[in-house]
Amino acid sequence: MKEVRRFYVILVGLVLLPNLIWAALPNIIVIMADDMGYGDVGSYNADSRITTPHLDRLAAQGIRFTDAHSADSVCTPSRYGLLTGRYCWRTPLKRSVLFNYEPPLIEADRLTIASLLKAKGYRTAMAGKWHLGLGFTAKPYHTVDFDAPLPWKGGPLPDRAVSESIDFSVPVFGGPEELGFDETYYTAGCSTDQEPFCFIENGRFLEMEKASYRHPAGSWRSGMTATDWDNKTVDVAFTN
Repeated sequence: MKEVRRFYVILVGLVLLPNLIWAALPNIIVIMADDMGYGDVGSYNADSRITTPHLDRLAAQGIRFTDAHSADSVCTPSRYGLLTGRYCWRTPLKRSVLFNYEPPLIEADRLTIASLLKAKGYRTAMAGKWHLGLGFTAKPYHTVDFDAPLPWKGGPLPDRAVSESIDFSVPVFGGPEELGFDETYYTAGCSTDQEPFCFIENGRFLEMEKASYRHPAGSWRSGMTATDWDNKTVDVAFTN
């Protein structure tokens, strides 16, 4: 039986990790969590108020790093830096984060940690919050200025005309599927606070056939929302 080396990027706050089988090259899991401090994980802080047994086990059985630096303090630029190894403000985005239907921030020919490892024989996957822009398509006879300066409007009420002009029957492009990831399951932006409020699996929108512009419970922003979307179950879906 041929062993498949795997590389996972998990961009959510809590995960349950499978057993790892070490081959000639190890399996690699990268977990990037928003609003997580150095002292939140038990293996780094015995007095942590959060129980992290799975992460502690990874630290005990693997390597624990003690000298780390953040590319930025917010979502989009820190993710760009992690995946590309490049200074985050060398892109068209010079401040803040992406908000709604902005185009891909990572260039099509840019080497990423996923494409690098894929070239070395890894099978790659990511789950969670992407937040690096995607290629969206406007509905027939609708116009969206995808070249507008970044970032777009980030307030609680996004431009409804733009939102309702997006064609969710067309797969996204320029996203993780084209940047080295074999399998993907994610949201475009902040999972519970930025539209579109839906999951995207391998580039295709899920349950958006009857999407409507509304305000999901627990969100600060409104936007196009999948029929059965529930903010309370998003992290559970990513974990599963």
